[in-house]
Amino acid sequence: MLRAVQEAKPDRTHAVLVGVQPPGVPDAEFESSLRELARLARTLGLTVVGRVTQRRARPAPAAVLGAGKLRELAGWTGGTGVVPVGPPGRRRRGDEEDEGGGAEQPETPSDGEGAAPPERANVILLDLDSSPSQARNLERATGAEVLDRSAVILAIFQRHARSREARLQVEIARLGYLAPRLRETGGGRDRQGGGIGGRGAGESHLELDRRKLRDRVAELRAELAAIEREAGTRRRRRGDQASVALVGYTNAGKSSWMRALTGSGVLVRDELFATLDTTVRALHPESVPRILVSDTVGFIKKLPHELVASFRSTLDEARSGDLLVHLADASDPAFPGQLELTRQVLAEIGAGESPLLLVLNKIDRVDAATRERLTREWPDALLLSVRDPADVARLRERILGFFERDMVEEEILVPYARQRVVGEAHAACRVLSERHEETGTRLLVRGSPDVLARLRAGAGRD
Repeated sequence: MLRAVQEAKPDRTHAVLVGVQPPGVPDAEFESSLRELARLARTLGLTVVGRVTQRRARPAPAAVLGAGKLRELAGWTGGTGVVPVGPPGRRRRGDEEDEGGGAEQPETPSDGEGAAPPERANVILLDLDSSPSQARNLERATGAEVLDRSAVILAIFQRHARSREARLQVEIARLGYLAPRLRETGGGRDRQGGGIGGRGAGESHLELDRRKLRDRVAELRAELAAIEREAGTRRRRRGDQASVALVGYTNAGKSSWMRALTGSGVLVRDELFATLDTTVRALHPESVPRILVSDTVGFIKKLPHELVASFRSTLDEARSGDLLVHLADASDPAFPGQLELTRQVLAEIGAGESPLLLVLNKIDRVDAATRERLTREWPDALLLSVRDPADVARLRERILGFFERDMVEEEILVPYARQRVVGEAHAACRVLSERHEETGTRLLVRGSPDVLARLRAGAGRD
């Protein structure tokens, strides 16, 4: 299901959006969610040609939409707008009349002047998570492929995953999504004799597929666990170094700031989930002590639970950061809700109490009145643009100031027999003066209390 959309050409694959608005959801929030789904579609290479929405307490249990809206949706796809009776591939007498012309012809969407849609849609994108039966019924009624919000996000993750770790995480999440959606594809093959590696007596094709899926997930988890152990070892090795994690909603500008702060060639694209792999680089120009900056995967509303679980190890970079730089797109009217969602996810992974610096990014895209309003409403936030070198310098100074706020000065005499401590001091502290005496090297250093205690212990002065 995901592969078909992934390999489609943008100019030949058209999509129609489907949303259901419950009574308690404000219009602005509902419209924002649909706009975000349209951006997800464009990231996946789909062209959105229309949308069908309905106000109702909950999605229709059979096919998400009511009968009238289902026929309207079929007008975009060329389907019948009626869910056939009976299992797929089998028709009862009279079904042809029910699905054909007459009263059950699909409604043709128009632009208000009776015109037919300029493009037929062959993909339907749901702004919700559907059950397997709802998706199957929609496909049968419209003749188009149906992807719910989780399927779209999974397809994007699968396309953008580059490292082995990211590909494993996405594959585990994808198989977890597909597991409850497996179904029998044929009849008369429910029982066969057993054999080595084959089906046992009474094991159906569906059960065999599920067993293979469970075995595959177990293999992937074992391989991912080995990679995670290596990543954990790397994090422990740099545990004494100051670290900053860039966090925020997807497409908030994290990778652009990563490139600006570290001078690295991190991938920067104006699309959702362009970055899935965690990148760690040193702040540039390098400071003393050295500060590491990490770019993390972005968040999004209704992120599939399978992805949250699979990417938990990647999000550990945020949990282990000494400072979280929370980036938000100030030009997006929905950014307050995105801020709240990011805080919720940070709390879920155990990073809710970490020191946080809020940056309202892309401030160059807002007018003066909006900038003044943001300054009043978010007095503790930095209003910056990564395109402005002065703003990049401001954020760098704030990061340096955060790590220097608790630093203290101290004199340490290092015996000549323990000169390795001098090298450690230059790497972990700011050495203000250094002179050689009869018994050793006397250093005046400025650093954190924990680092100074370790240097004293190394010099044998505790």
